Amino acid sequence: MRVVSGIQPTGNLHLGNYLGAIRNWVRMQDEMAEGQECLFFLADLHAISMPHDPAELKRATLEMTAALVACGIDAQKSVLFNQAQVPHHAELQWLLNGTARMGWLNRMTQFKDKSGKNREGASVGLFTYPVLQAADVLLYQTTHVPVGEDQKQHLELARDIAQKFNNDFASDDAPVFTLPEPISPPQAARIMSLRDGSKKMSKSDPSEMSRIELVDDADTVMRKVKKAKTDPEPLPSESAGLVGRPEALNLVTIYAAVSNITVEDVLREYGGEGFGKFKPALAELLAETLRPISSRFNELLTDREALDAILARGASRARELGRPTLDATYAALGFVR
Repeated sequence: MRVVSGIQPTGNLHLGNYLGAIRNWVRMQDEMAEGQECLFFLADLHAISMPHDPAELKRATLEMTAALVACGIDAQKSVLFNQAQVPHHAELQWLLNGTARMGWLNRMTQFKDKSGKNREGASVGLFTYPVLQAADVLLYQTTHVPVGEDQKQHLELARDIAQKFNNDFASDDAPVFTLPEPISPPQAARIMSLRDGSKKMSKSDPSEMSRIELVDDADTVMRKVKKAKTDPEPLPSESAGLVGRPEALNLVTIYAAVSNITVEDVLREYGGEGFGKFKPALAELLAETLRPISSRFNELLTDREALDAILARGASRARELGRPTLDATYAALGFVR
């Protein structure tokens, strides 16, 4: 079993990132048996498919590395690296561009969403980055990829590319690529904005009060939770009572996710209570959970040498793992090298 997953380096992680994805990465890493492997990468090559600031990309890549390690990704247990240090990703994307079909890429909904009405002005990279995503996983003979709803289409594309390449350039008994299977991680909590319970918590929200960042100190967490939007009603004793109360549901969901208990468990303890009692309890729980993460994150940010070493070691291992597949791809296509 080999699991591969990537994340774009977009700067500070927030609580939604942690509870929705990163915590599941840590669990997968810790549950791997002997001979199984997790590869986690910073998708910096993907970042240039949209307008970007080079200095910000460099800063965010190092910051995201520090955040992942602070959250529990162990560079001794997992392979942690950034794409730019493993040129095999870009090489394999180009080789797979000959197999990918325009019709397949035209069906990708994320390109339509991100390009908006100005498709003619979008970069070629934005159009073809699903092929780079395919290369990201096919390079390592990946068996499993953790995917949310928004990425299922891209994994299907990777499987289509792998299948067509194997059909066109390999034999049934010696395929070049493994077709990766999706992993549906344990039901991840859907964390919403503290200012609007109908919208996901997001770094792009202009209001810092809408999200809990993993580097927030206890006072900041307390202030944000205290000012989080709620309603005047007390908490119900059963989850059915949260229907139509998105902000109340969000705060209870956060408490449940951080505590690793169910929403029903939370309501058994706090049902009938007002937010005057619940919010301080939630803030204290969050501050206690984030304190070691924030401390480790800030420590790592001041140690550029340690961050560089983590990424270099991971990239070396990734290049070693990816080289046989890249060589096999060149050979199958008939290149003289």
